[in-house]
Amino acid sequence: MDSSRPRASWIRDLLALTVLIGLLFGAFIGQRPLGVPSEARYAEIPREMVATGDWVTPRLNGVKYFEKPPLFYWIQAAAIEAFGTSEAALRFTTAGFGLLSCLLVYIGGRRLYSRAAGLLGAGVLATSLLHFGLSRVILLDMPVSFFISATLLAFLLAVRAPPGRERSVLLYLAYAMAAGAVLTKGLIGIVLPGLVVFVWLAVTGQWRLLREVHLPTGLLLFLVLAVPWHIMAGSRTPEFYWFYFVHEHFLRFVTKIHNRYQPPWFFIPIILLGFLPWVVFLGQATGRAVAEAWRDRRRHQNEMFLLLWVLLIFAFFSASDSKLIPYILPVFPPLAIFIGRYLADGFADAVVPRGMRAGFTAFAGLWSALAIAALAVLAFPERLIGAENAGEMHVAGWLVPATAGSLVLGAAAAIVVVRRGGLIASLVVMFVAAVSVNLLGDALVGRYQLRSIKPLAEILNQRLKPGDEVVTYRNYHQDLPVYIGRTVTIVEWTGELEFGTTIEDTSGWMIEDATFWERWRGPKTVYMIVPPWRFDGLRADPTNRIYEVARTERFVLAVNRDDPK
Repeated sequence: MDSSRPRASWIRDLLALTVLIGLLFGAFIGQRPLGVPSEARYAEIPREMVATGDWVTPRLNGVKYFEKPPLFYWIQAAAIEAFGTSEAALRFTTAGFGLLSCLLVYIGGRRLYSRAAGLLGAGVLATSLLHFGLSRVILLDMPVSFFISATLLAFLLAVRAPPGRERSVLLYLAYAMAAGAVLTKGLIGIVLPGLVVFVWLAVTGQWRLLREVHLPTGLLLFLVLAVPWHIMAGSRTPEFYWFYFVHEHFLRFVTKIHNRYQPPWFFIPIILLGFLPWVVFLGQATGRAVAEAWRDRRRHQNEMFLLLWVLLIFAFFSASDSKLIPYILPVFPPLAIFIGRYLADGFADAVVPRGMRAGFTAFAGLWSALAIAALAVLAFPERLIGAENAGEMHVAGWLVPATAGSLVLGAAAAIVVVRRGGLIASLVVMFVAAVSVNLLGDALVGRYQLRSIKPLAEILNQRLKPGDEVVTYRNYHQDLPVYIGRTVTIVEWTGELEFGTTIEDTSGWMIEDATFWERWRGPKTVYMIVPPWRFDGLRADPTNRIYEVARTERFVLAVNRDDPK
C-alpha cells in the first residue's frame, strides 16, 4: 500500500499539470491569424504533404525545400489530416511540445530533488515569457528543445539508475529522442547532447560509463530512426546532400550567409528577458548550483550535468554566426529545474529565506515598473510607440488595459509574499505571472491581424473556380496558400525558394514579369495580390486591365476582368 502512494502522486501531478498547463497554452490559441513568414511556412509544407501524398520531399509552394528535416512536418500533417488547417489545429502540436517540456522538468525535478521542486520547476517553465510565447507559435524550436531536453534528461536519469531494465529503457529512450531531434532540426540534435555528455564524462572522470550505456545498440537504434529519410531524400534529389549538410549546417554556423549575425553576447539579454518573471531567482538558483559543483563535482554530478547543459548549449549558439531568439530555448528546462529546487527548498523552511525575499521584492519592483510602462503606453500610445504601432492597438481592444491591470495585481501578489511568505502566496504569484504573460502575448494580436492575408483569402475562397490562377506580385505571401488551399504563382521573386528553383523546372508558377502580363491579358481569370502603392502604380498604366476586388490596409486583391464570378 505504501508503494502505491508515490505512484498515485505521480499520476495526480502529471494529470494536474497537463490540464492546467494545457489550458494555459491552449487559451485563445486559434484567435490570431498565422504569422508570416515562419508560422505560415511551417503550416504550408505539411499541408502540401497531405495534398500531394509525398511525405519524403518537403515542398513550399510546390518548390523543393530542404532547409529542415521532416519530423515536425509529419506531425503537423497528421494534425491536418485529423483536424484540418485551422489556426488552433496547426498550433496544437507546438503547444503539445511546450507542455511535454514542462512535464519533463517536473519529472527531472522530482527524480533529482523533490516533488515540490518538480512541480514548481514545471510551473516556472510554463510561465516564463519565452517558453510560453514559443509554445503558441508554429516554429521548430519548441519541438527540438523538447527532444534535446528529453535526450539529456533520459541519459542523466539512466546513469543514476542501477543496472537493469529501468536503465536500459531510459538509455534507449535517450537515443530515440536524439534521433527525433535530428529529424526535427538537423545535426544539432546529436551534436549538442553529445557535447554535453562528453564534457560531463570528462569533468567527472566517469569514462567507465561508456561501457554501460549500450553504445553499440543505442547508436544502431539512433541510425535506424534518423538515417532512412536522409537516404530517401538524397536518392530523389542528389543535390540535397550538399545543400542540407554543407549550406544549411556548416555554412550557416561559420558564415553570415543567412544574414542572421548577432554579437556573441546576444543571448544574454534574451535569457534575462525570456525568463521573466522568474529571472529574479535565476542568480540565486544557478549560483547555488555552481557553488556546489565547484566544491565537489563528483558528489554534485547532477548539478554539474545541468550546468554543462546550460553553458555548452549557450556557448555553441553564441559562437555561431547565425543567431535567432528561439535558438536558446533548450537551456530553459535545466534553469527551470534549478529555480524549482531553489523555491522548494526555501519554502521548506519555516521562514522564507532572505535571498528569496529579495527575489520577491525585485519581482514586485519589476512588475510595478512594467505596469507603469503599460499604463503609460495606454495613455500616450503615439508618443511612446509611434503612430503606426498605436494604430494597431485598437484591434487588441480590452486586452491592453487588462494586461496593465494584471501587472499591477502581480506586483501586489509579490508584496504579499514579501510580507507573509509561504507556498500559497508563491503559487498566487505564479498564477498572476502566467495570466500577465498570456495577456501580454494576446494584446499584440492586432499586429498579426493587420499584416495577415487572411481577410483577402476568405474573399478569394468565395470567388475562386478550379481553373483560376492566384498570383503574388514580386513577393510571396506565405500564408496565402494555407488559407486558399492551393499553391500560387509568384512573379519576380525567389527568396528562400531559390535553391529549389535551380534543381527542377518551376517555370510554370515561378515566373517573370513578361510571362505574368501575358497571362493577365489572356482568357483565364487571374487574381493578383499587391501592396496598395504598387496597385496604384500598375493601374495608372492604361494598357493594364486591373479591377480592384477588395483591400486591407496593407494589401489589395485585384482581378483581370470586370466581373469574373
